[in-house]
Amino acid sequence: MVSASDEPARTPTSKNRMSKTAYHDLAAFRFELRRFLIFSDAAAAAVGVTNRQYQALLAIKAQPTETLTIKELAHELSLSHHGAVQLVDRLAAQDLARRSTSPIDRRSVLIDLTDRGQNLVRQLAADHLAELVQHEPLLARSLRRLRKLAR
Repeated sequence: MVSASDEPARTPTSKNRMSKTAYHDLAAFRFELRRFLIFSDAAAAAVGVTNRQYQALLAIKAQPTETLTIKELAHELSLSHHGAVQLVDRLAAQDLARRSTSPIDRRSVLIDLTDRGQNLVRQLAADHLAELVQHEPLLARSLRRLRKLAR
């Protein structure tokens, strides 16, 4: 942690000036991110879900218990509570997720994946991983160049 007496980090932004190369490298990295997000949107749409629905399925699957409360899902996806409820409504309507009452806190609603949701997230995660591995050299090169700029 940096205290008020520490010198600011030596980054191009702390000097409020950046080289043309820095702008180029930042733009190149953002291009690679956009390309991945476009792929992600298309992959999700191809199986009948939105990217946000895929993110919810992935967040649930990633948990040790493979369950999340509505509150936790809202936090994971940076949604309002109401937005998370609506998202779960849509997942449940597509038989991808189901609700249950928490045995620990009866006020909490737990969300887990149905068999259909499990299969869908498995397929989409594998597709996303393959896409990331395919573009890993470009992403890694962009990150290395940005790291050098931040020094």
